[in-house]
Amino acid sequence: MAIATLATLALAACGGGAESSESTPSGEASADSAAVFPVTVEHKYGSTTIDQEPKRIVTLGLSDHDTALALGVKPVGAVDWFKEQPYGKWSWAKEKWGSTPPEIVGERDEYNIEKIAALDPDLIIAQYSGMKKEQYDTLSKITKVVAQPKGAEDYQADWKVMTQQIGRSLGKEAETTKLIADVDAKFKAVRDKHPEWSGKTVAVGEPYEPGTFTAFSPKDPKVVFLTEMGFTTSEEYRAALGTENLMDFSVERFDVMEADRTVWLGTLDTEKAMKADPLYQKTKVNQEQRDLFLPYDSPDIGAALSFNTVLSIPYAIDQVVPMLEAIE
Repeated sequence: MAIATLATLALAACGGGAESSESTPSGEASADSAAVFPVTVEHKYGSTTIDQEPKRIVTLGLSDHDTALALGVKPVGAVDWFKEQPYGKWSWAKEKWGSTPPEIVGERDEYNIEKIAALDPDLIIAQYSGMKKEQYDTLSKITKVVAQPKGAEDYQADWKVMTQQIGRSLGKEAETTKLIADVDAKFKAVRDKHPEWSGKTVAVGEPYEPGTFTAFSPKDPKVVFLTEMGFTTSEEYRAALGTENLMDFSVERFDVMEADRTVWLGTLDTEKAMKADPLYQKTKVNQEQRDLFLPYDSPDIGAALSFNTVLSIPYAIDQVVPMLEAIE
């Protein structure tokens, strides 16, 4: 069920873009990369040793390509979130993709093995994913595979860990460390500017269809984004979600979403429907105007929170912080 409710992100189709392209690492690739490799990366299904710099990579994690792009590597294949192809569309990654989007090789965790094999990859990366052991075994017969981080539930690994895993796989650990440090500095600047947010509770949800809503785990990227700015989640919120990445509730359980700040993601239509719901109108967070509705698209703020990568986070901070300030 992971990320199923993000179907609301099915934007108007933006056309083709299934052409493949060589992965294009930046920087000196020869002598420097030879000194780095081989590297061994541990993951959920064991460890993978990469003997030389990958030239053609396929990313199967839903946002893994962002980190690759930030490191100067353009994947030749990637999966699709939303039954359409947004590659080159998102504000934070548009310039990185340029005119060469990746071949689409699956939707979420449903991979097209034949398409992947046809791309002749020398590395497959699946960090923010729900890759199963059987899929890992099958793909490992094609090439090297770095599965999701060990010790974390699927879709709940820390963004820094996933970034580090990708950076190590590509032989770019030094560049990765700087990317993470730059993002950390941006979060620290927000915390320094808004010490009053420290310890304030937050809840994040999506009203994706009438009568129900989804709440996201404290380890979900969207919630993590907010907690890195100083917010926290309540004990009641954590208990309601348990170990699930997301959970659906009926509108009778709006109490789950009571917090100092409640953030909803969706569309203009879902926002209107939520605000018109009699039960939601009775919530304290609504009556005291402590709620915030973020669109997934136009502008793509919700999508940036959902990705929560070294590319999308700076964009999301610039968009979200003024909106949070406006409801104080």
